[in-house]
Amino acid sequence: MESTRRAGAAAIVVALLMLTGCTPQPSSDVPGKWGSTDPGEPNLIIDSDGSYTGSDGCNTMSGKGTISGTTIELGTVATTQKACADVDTWMSTAESGKADGNTMVVYDSSGKKIGTLQRND
Repeated sequence: MESTRRAGAAAIVVALLMLTGCTPQPSSDVPGKWGSTDPGEPNLIIDSDGSYTGSDGCNTMSGKGTISGTTIELGTVATTQKACADVDTWMSTAESGKADGNTMVVYDSSGKKIGTLQRND
């Protein structure tokens, strides 16, 4: 009787472990939509070839970067130069981003973290 209970308990543990392995894990892929497209909010839409479009919440930006693993180097950025009141334009100084699950950490040219964008696809 005791060995039957142990075998049943072991089967439940194995089943739970198998289900955990099937649970979708957050993506670390760089391509996708990051940030919010709401007015005044930063965003970045990255294609699998490294091309991207986005906004710092005021000015639009586009370019073609280089994706390596979970990182994108933005390269040369084309951007508009509008003056916008009450908008934090930190995204306009972005040089690279690193995907970590559903968060992209954005860095400036000195490698300093300047902000984060949440996956939004």
